[in-house]
Amino acid sequence: MQLLHFFNILPEPLVDSPGGGHIWRQNRVFFKGKNYAIMAGSGKGKTTLINIIGGSRLDYRGDAFFDETNIRDITSDNFAQIRAAQISIMHQDLRLFPELTARQNIEMNPQNDRDAVFIEKLAARLGILPQFDNPCFRMSLGQQQRVALIRTLVRPFEWLLLDEPFSHMDAINAKIAMECVAEIATERGAGIIATSLWNNDMFNDFEILEL
Repeated sequence: MQLLHFFNILPEPLVDSPGGGHIWRQNRVFFKGKNYAIMAGSGKGKTTLINIIGGSRLDYRGDAFFDETNIRDITSDNFAQIRAAQISIMHQDLRLFPELTARQNIEMNPQNDRDAVFIEKLAARLGILPQFDNPCFRMSLGQQQRVALIRTLVRPFEWLLLDEPFSHMDAINAKIAMECVAEIATERGAGIIATSLWNNDMFNDFEILEL
């Protein structure tokens, strides 16, 4: 999947909102291998954008394409295959199983294409290896974000979608997390679309877009 193309797209809940951004109501193309940071305040549709690309929301006007294929024409079974092999998403609500350990939350995913040694090294780099066999409900939100990030990074992907991925991390841990994201995405030749409430130094190498 080489590109994502949005043509005059606008979520139904935002039809009465003013325009003026770079994505809604615009002709916008995202290219594989490039990095994009989507900046907007709460309620402007950042999560909606991620869910449109991920195929879980179809309540929008306009058209969205994967290469030449309209997203609306993709069956649910085919979309499941796309999410398994081409798109990896870190959701803002993390979607962890709180009673399971961090390790279990990561290793239970059947799409993982990294072995246990790689996963442990990534956990150590992100500073959560000492908590790796604790249930997630005993971890801080920042630690849980790092668990969810690892789970997202160890799947195959051509596009990495990150919805406010560092919102509960301090500056040092966020910087390390971004370095891991950039390295693995580059290794895979993938594109990154990350959302954030505001711009900061972590997105210096990203194209900055506003909704």
